[in-house]
Order: sequence, then C-alpha cells, then structure tokens
Amino acid sequence: MKRILFYLGLLSFVLISCKKESTSTESVVDSKTNSDEYEFVDGYPTEATIKKAYDDADLARAIQAYKFFYPTVSGEALFKGNDSINVKPNVSFGVLDTKPTQIGYTLNSDTPYGPILVDLSKGPIVIDVPKGPLIVVAMDVNQRWVADMGIPGPDAGNGGKHLLLPPNYKGTVPGSGYHVWKSSSDNLTVGVRSLPVGGDVKAALERIKTVKVYPLNKSADWKEPTWLDLTDKHQNSTPLAWETNFKFWENLNDAVQREPAYDGYRDYYGELAVLGIIKGKPFKPDARLKAILEKAAKTANAQMRVQSFADRRQDRVVWKDRQWEWVGLRFENGDFDAPTYVDLDARETWFYQAIGASPAMFRRQEGGGSLYWLGLKDKTGKYVDGAKTYKLTIPTPVPAKLFWSVTIYDALTRSQVATDQNKAALRSLFELKDKIGGQSIDLYFGPKAPAGKEGQWIKTIPGKGWFAYFRIYGPTATAFNNSWKPGDFEEVN
Repeated sequence: MKRILFYLGLLSFVLISCKKESTSTESVVDSKTNSDEYEFVDGYPTEATIKKAYDDADLARAIQAYKFFYPTVSGEALFKGNDSINVKPNVSFGVLDTKPTQIGYTLNSDTPYGPILVDLSKGPIVIDVPKGPLIVVAMDVNQRWVADMGIPGPDAGNGGKHLLLPPNYKGTVPGSGYHVWKSSSDNLTVGVRSLPVGGDVKAALERIKTVKVYPLNKSADWKEPTWLDLTDKHQNSTPLAWETNFKFWENLNDAVQREPAYDGYRDYYGELAVLGIIKGKPFKPDARLKAILEKAAKTANAQMRVQSFADRRQDRVVWKDRQWEWVGLRFENGDFDAPTYVDLDARETWFYQAIGASPAMFRRQEGGGSLYWLGLKDKTGKYVDGAKTYKLTIPTPVPAKLFWSVTIYDALTRSQVATDQNKAALRSLFELKDKIGGQSIDLYFGPKAPAGKEGQWIKTIPGKGWFAYFRIYGPTATAFNNSWKPGDFEEVN
C-alpha cells in the first residue's frame, strides 16, 4: 500500500509540474508573439501585422543599406559631376586651383587638384607619375582605396609607372617596371594633388599635366588625353541633390548596373536585392516601396549628420582640454579596419564629410602624409555660429614639415563656405606667409573682419552653420605628443 501511495504522489507531482510548465510556456509564447505593435492569432499574423512587419523590416534594411552604400553614391556623384564638365574617362582630364564655387565634400585650396577619370573596361591603364611633389590616390566607384602613388606611394615621389588592372583581369601582367594595383571597379577616380612649393600655384598646376595616362596595350586609335583648366568653372561633385530623396537609390542602381559586382559586398548586395536593386534586372519599386525608400533616405541622412556633427565616440577627442576632434577615427589603414571588425560607424562619419580614403590619409605618425582635425564648437562647447566672430590662436611654429591651413566649410553642403570674399582658408603658404612670427598667430572668423585683421580673417554667413578643418602636411612628433596644441574658437566682440 505504501508503494502505491508513493507512486500516486509522484504522479500527482509530475502532473502539477507539467501544468505549471505548460502555463509558463504559454505565457512566454504570448509575450513574444503579441505586442502593442504586432498581433498574432493562434500564432499567425493578422493582415495588419503582416503589412506593418514588412514595412518596418524594409525601412530598417533600407536605412542600413543607405549608410553602407553612401560612399558608392557619393563616388557616383564624383564621377558624374566631373563628367558634366567634360572630364571624360581616358579622354580628357582637369586641373584646378579650388575655389568655393566648386562644390565638393571638404575640398580645399591648399594644393591644386587634378581629377582624372579612368575606365578599365577595355583593359589595364598605366598612370605614369613623374618625379616631384605629387600626391596621387586611385579609388573605385565605391570609394574603396585602390592605389597610392607619388609621395605616399611606393615610388615615394621619385617617379614611377603604376599599372591599374581591371576586376577579374586574366591577361598577362608585366614582370617588372610597374607598381601593379588591382581595381575592384571598372571606373576609377584618380585624384592628383600637386604641392605648391614656395607658394607657386602656377608651377603646381603645370606639374599635374606631366602625369601620363595610357593603356598598357595601346590600340591604333588611341589618342593622348587633353587637359582642361577648371579653376573658374562651377561644378558640383556631391550627391546633395539626391541624398534625401528617391534619386539616391536611382543613382545607386546606376552604379550597381554599370560596374562589376565586388565580391566583398555580397552580403550588402543581398540587402539591396530585397529593396529591388539587383544587377542585371530593372529597378521598378511599387508605390509602397518607393515611399519607404524616400523615408529611409531622409532618416538615414539625418542619422549620418548627427554622427558627423554630434559624435558620441570618446576616441574622437584629440586633446581632453580642447574641442578639436579627429576627422579620421580609424588610422590602421584606408579600409576602416579594427582588429576584429570593420568600423562602420567611423566609415559613415568620414564619408558624410569627405571623399576618398587611403592609408596615407589616416596615419597618426611623424613624417609623410597629412593630419586632419575637426572644429565644430567654441571654447564653451557650443556650435560655432555664422553670425558671431571668433578668434583662434595658433601657437607657432606649427608642427608641419611642409605647411598647414585652416579651412571653413558650410555645415549643410560640407563644402567650402561661399561668400563674396571668394576664399575659405587661411594658409601658411599664402595668406599667412608674412604674418607668422613670435609665439602665436591669431586667426578670425565672422561676418566682418576685425579692424586691421583682414589678412587673417575668413568671412562667415549669419544663419549658416560652419565647421573647420585644421590640416597639417608632413606632421612632426609634437603634433602627437601633446607638447603642442591649437587653441579653441573664442567668441570676440
């Protein structure tokens, strides 16, 4: 009898436990499958839930795709903006002493530029860089770094022939005589910068024209490219007209359809496929998806603007007692690589403000290359105001082997502030050449120049926000060891 009672008790315990487990499981299922936003009946979604879930998923996917492919759309704008002023791939190139009327993300007037568009679809192209003070970088349409040439390249400014190979190239590669680089798109932008030695801009512009561009295997109909003077020609090489509307996606589709797929982006192309952008297929979203893509463009662009101008990362700080921030948050290479991941946050922040990326642009070490710092706020931590006047005190000498500058940019366009002054920079080689002496120099920024300081002043516009880039070319050790640091922007009457 005792044994029977024991088993009856055990059975009751098991039944009670099962009931509790069942009740617990049902509770968990209910809490997971029903919420204020989504409703399920017997585990199945209602019609309203189906629509909302897909709309939400497509919006989230589109926002992330927007951010990842922003460099591609910006690269497409760079390509189309130059093409619109007759800079044509393999046919005609340009030289320009940059002015504020040329809209381009954080372009500067420190050195003349030479935009060269290259099309590798018909075979490898040689960039023959002469000896001299030239900085040359090649990037694909996704703004992925392809090659450094000239001073930051393997030729170290001593001249060299650089061979650019198309994606999936199967032909013969010369065994010697070339620095060989493999591109990840057919169309490349090769940017040439010529250092104005002694402030001689004319000589720097002419030096750009000595760069030779030709096919590895010249055809009978090959013609030498021509050079266009673009200095006084208005241009816009940004996606400003597209970045907050549906045209963003149309231009992204243009790039996807034209260029070979880059294998490293396979997962991200999968994101685009759900949104209707698939290589080899027409892009025709219905009204529902088009509205979602429009919303994603506005939302993602706003998020990127916040990342750029209200960064929450602690590693943005250059000096703890200053407001200056690092423009390039990753310095390991030109691909935004952290030890175990790609730093997408740093990538997004950079490309919202700037174009191109290379190892030479991000180095934080003494020697070659350049150094960029971002100034957004005054000494009190408030954003600088275009209606107010500020003083910036720069201790001298500045730790630059070559030269340095402070350039002011419009916060909306991320391009040089455009005023009737027709300049946006104060440069050690030019405006400040004869003013630098003693222990420091004061620079001024505001709607009107302080009396007697016109040569040390850049005009700003009331009602328009601005920010500054402090650039050092050829930084020395004191730029990194805290023994030298610039002042902050201080409001003055």
